[in-house]
Amino acid sequence: MSMQTISTTIDRPDRSRRAVLGGGLGLGLTLMAAAAGLLGFPGQAGAAESAQRLADHFSSVKTMTGEFIQFGPNGEQTGGKFFIDRPGKLRFNYEAPSPIRVIADGKAVVIGNRKLRTWDLYPLDKTPLKLLLSERIDLSADTVKAVKEDPDLTTIVLGNKSIFGDSTISLMFDPKTFELRQWTIRDAQGKDTSVMIFNVKTGVTFAKNVFKVPYEEVHKVQRGGG
Repeated sequence: MSMQTISTTIDRPDRSRRAVLGGGLGLGLTLMAAAAGLLGFPGQAGAAESAQRLADHFSSVKTMTGEFIQFGPNGEQTGGKFFIDRPGKLRFNYEAPSPIRVIADGKAVVIGNRKLRTWDLYPLDKTPLKLLLSERIDLSADTVKAVKEDPDLTTIVLGNKSIFGDSTISLMFDPKTFELRQWTIRDAQGKDTSVMIFNVKTGVTFAKNVFKVPYEEVHKVQRGGG
């Protein structure tokens, strides 16, 4: 596994702030169809064991980068590159001409719109992204809503109503390679945003500024200083 240093300037996305966070970073074009067949969890010992193996493999990959295609709840589509550094760090670079930036630095998630010159800030531990970016996904916890096993896909639905309300995140894995293929975030209104990932590289090293949140600029905008 080769080491690669990545330095990037973040621009781009093509989505509203609400869609990017509430559903953005979502996955699974087939989530709606698959949801009807999801097995309740716990109670399926075999499914639980295989799902935990998948989750452990994913958790063992501390850094990864690749390309993504994002599908919004209204059929909108955009793409770009993603960067993950577990625990807690994520960055989405969307293709031009999208003005959106998404950065998680381990404490907060910020969504910036260069065109509108706005920033929105959310505590990471109050969003379902915390589950995707956690040090370890523990499927014995009460965050597991459902598990579904198909020959070519295993879907794990995570959520916690007391923390995330009605929002959930579904992780979809290849059961043979244990690789994450896509994820879907369902927002409190029941709308799904899905992200499919490909050309993934793991074991990479990132430059320090990749996950840097410009808090001074964020707070200035939030205070009305533009």
